[in-house]
Amino acid sequence: MAWESEYSHKLATAAEALRVVESGMRVFVHASSGFPAALVNALADRAPSLRDVEIVHLLTFSEMRTAEEQYPENFRHTCLFIGGGMRRAVADGRADYVPIHLGEVERLATSGDFPIDVALIQVTPPDRYGFVSVGAAVEITLAFARCAKRVIAQVNSRVPRTCGETCLHVSEIAAFVESSQPLVEFSLRQPSETEHAIARHIAKVIEDGDTLQIGIGGVPDAILGYLNDRKDLGVHSEIISDSLLPLIECGVITGARKTLHPYKVIAGFGLGTRRLYEFVDENPFVEFHSNSYVNNPFVIARNEHMVAVNSALEIDLTGQVCSDSVGQSFYSGFGGQVDFIRGAARAKFGKPVIALPATARSGSISRIVPMLNSGAGVVTTRADVHFVATEFGMVDLFGKSVRERAELLIGIAHPSFRNELYEHCVGARWFQRNEVNGPASADAAAAG
Repeated sequence: MAWESEYSHKLATAAEALRVVESGMRVFVHASSGFPAALVNALADRAPSLRDVEIVHLLTFSEMRTAEEQYPENFRHTCLFIGGGMRRAVADGRADYVPIHLGEVERLATSGDFPIDVALIQVTPPDRYGFVSVGAAVEITLAFARCAKRVIAQVNSRVPRTCGETCLHVSEIAAFVESSQPLVEFSLRQPSETEHAIARHIAKVIEDGDTLQIGIGGVPDAILGYLNDRKDLGVHSEIISDSLLPLIECGVITGARKTLHPYKVIAGFGLGTRRLYEFVDENPFVEFHSNSYVNNPFVIARNEHMVAVNSALEIDLTGQVCSDSVGQSFYSGFGGQVDFIRGAARAKFGKPVIALPATARSGSISRIVPMLNSGAGVVTTRADVHFVATEFGMVDLFGKSVRERAELLIGIAHPSFRNELYEHCVGARWFQRNEVNGPASADAAAAG
């Protein structure tokens, strides 16, 4: 076939392929399980001959040599979401953070306002028709690759060939580097007792036939463990992980009652262990689509009975949620929180949930605060917040006044901080002293 000779002609070593990168260029790097380690390492090897190369990416877990301290004049990273490996670089001023909703990231490339010179991606070997799949890491990659002036692909036989919107043709790629390596894995950990307590409150509102957006981490994993007796749950989520597999395998997640893409799990990307990647390989039950679709609030809202669960670092007594920073220190990113909170809020019978432990630092700091920390940014506005859950309960803030919100949130704060929070409300004149009988009344309001 014609594509076979084209593919052979485009084969190169990583060093050969990366020669096209020049000083001052903007380079996109495939994220999460699609991280093309061989290509990024080859780019780092070229550091002595490069200056001011901008590297753009979402969440990365692998060590990126280009982000090391010895390359400040050679490479500068632009993080559309900050992973653990990039926090120090952002804090040190060697990398930049772009606050942006995940569902809107692709517009940066497609609008032409954020031109990409080279895209580095990871793909499967070509199928018999000459198509390669980007595997379980679709997210924004197809849009950025198709808008890039040049695409270089690491061909990795371990990448799963996934269903949905996941393919590029050999003709769309400038160079191929064959290098099979283990994929980035994210292993589950046992949820803490606090996370289990939060999960129990949230699980109570998840009913048969609901469609879920639940990410990765202790609380999401714990929630799924309490749903074994549900029937016909569906999934529409920016990310999926191994924690969904037991519910799929035992027939709890079927998608039979979904009002959009019934009988399908819909996701933007998957991040987990080899077990997840093997499960999604050529599995028509799971479809991956670009985040401009999966995270579009209007698309999300087409899922009736949509339950979206998202985490937070802190929330103030009016309902403002900070999720991307600790004070002035940037920690993660907007991700899809607002996309799904707004989408679920507009879905028929939808339930948007913000989940967080009541305290941090071994109980020494309250995450429910009178005011957000100095420098902390609002990711989800007070008007967008509906349900909020901690280990002490779950409350619904939708349609509530500031006074009512404060009373409800005090009721799910850690008991050792409730008097302090109550006194703030008195000082702010949201409460008249003894008007609501202090924290005891707030406890009752939360319980109700």
